[in-house]
Amino acid sequence: MSLWLHLPAHGRGRGLAPELRRLLRQVPARWDLPELPEVGGPLIPTGWVAEAQKECAHLLAAERCWFGVNGASGLLQASLLAMAEPGSRVLLPRNLHRSLLHGCLLGDLEPVLFDLPFDPATGLWLPPPVPHLAQVIAAAQATGPLAGLVLVDPSYQGLAGDLAALVALGHQAGLKVLVDQAHGQGEALAAGADLVVVSCQKSSGGLAQSALVLLQGERVDPGAMERALLWLQSSSPSALLLASAAASVRHATSARGQGQRRRALAIAGRLRRRCHQKQLPLVANQDPLRLVLHTAAMGINGLDADGWLLERGVIGELPEPGTLTFCLGMEPPAWLEWRLPRHLLALRRALGGRPLPPFSAPPLPLVATPAMPLGQAWRSPAIGVPLADAVGRIAAEPLCPYPPGIPLLVPGERIDGDRAAWLACQQALWPGQIADTVKVVAT
Repeated sequence: MSLWLHLPAHGRGRGLAPELRRLLRQVPARWDLPELPEVGGPLIPTGWVAEAQKECAHLLAAERCWFGVNGASGLLQASLLAMAEPGSRVLLPRNLHRSLLHGCLLGDLEPVLFDLPFDPATGLWLPPPVPHLAQVIAAAQATGPLAGLVLVDPSYQGLAGDLAALVALGHQAGLKVLVDQAHGQGEALAAGADLVVVSCQKSSGGLAQSALVLLQGERVDPGAMERALLWLQSSSPSALLLASAAASVRHATSARGQGQRRRALAIAGRLRRRCHQKQLPLVANQDPLRLVLHTAAMGINGLDADGWLLERGVIGELPEPGTLTFCLGMEPPAWLEWRLPRHLLALRRALGGRPLPPFSAPPLPLVATPAMPLGQAWRSPAIGVPLADAVGRIAAEPLCPYPPGIPLLVPGERIDGDRAAWLACQQALWPGQIADTVKVVAT
């Protein structure tokens, strides 16, 4: 029997919200409805969807809630357009999802990218401490005004910072704050964020592509949010995905859903303790339902570990050079605490060795803007050149190996010698994921 430890968090249906499970048992496609008056849609003030959005806003302590059917990606883009006027500058972390770059392109926004602390032992970017973000904001504002700040919290690997203090710092600087909580549950609202984007499939019992955006306070105009959603969302949203968003929130906030989460946390806690007993190295994180194996400490590249485990029916979520992340989901099987450590011990016996050498941080400035406007670089004619020949050239497209959509290189960035050398090193760490050539703007 395979171990499915990847997203969606419903675990191949085991943890689906009960309301959604009942809906899917009906006659096939009976739920595939248009925006009938009694159904409505995310931007229609009456009907079932409008009432469900009001209910979910109340359940999550938000002032407004809108459902999305294009995943967290589409709602991140709409949120950027709502918080910043064309021509504005927005402060984005280096571990941003590429959908935020797409939002900058669509909204004619200038991305100001800020570097993050780096852990050489795991090769992971870390959440910014408050003093670090203070330096970032000061450096970015020294080169021009900013419209907003985006934070990613928690990260894909379940790493989280002092979100309330980080949001407060952004507000003190006069910035609107959007938190990408695709891997969270909306807790950024309690931390004071103006906009929060949540993926219903990553941390609750919803289907892929169902998501919601939450708004509070007066810094972002609800009308601007609805206008951006009108521009970017389908005029015929899937009734199933809208129902998924509503059902996942209702279940997560219900007594039954909270009991389900407690059971999942108990299994995760026992699994973690058993891994520690077996001296399997784990990365400390803030999400108990994300188990991050520190493969580099075992002498194994995380991509190699993932391939070996796949052949034995263990399907993880996120392989990286120094780690392998497992998403335990809302209904992890009780026997997981025994089976997974056995597989990981076998992995260590088969592939393990001396710990890998420390990873090198990308040679990045504290804050940077593309040397060529993002849209101009992305639309320009491009050619592929070997990395060694790319020094001094302008990147024409993102370089996103894995995790999905997080770019090591952004269109419009000039590739200097240090960056080219670092990317060449990454080729060895990401076999098959980073090509020998990069796309640069043709001149």
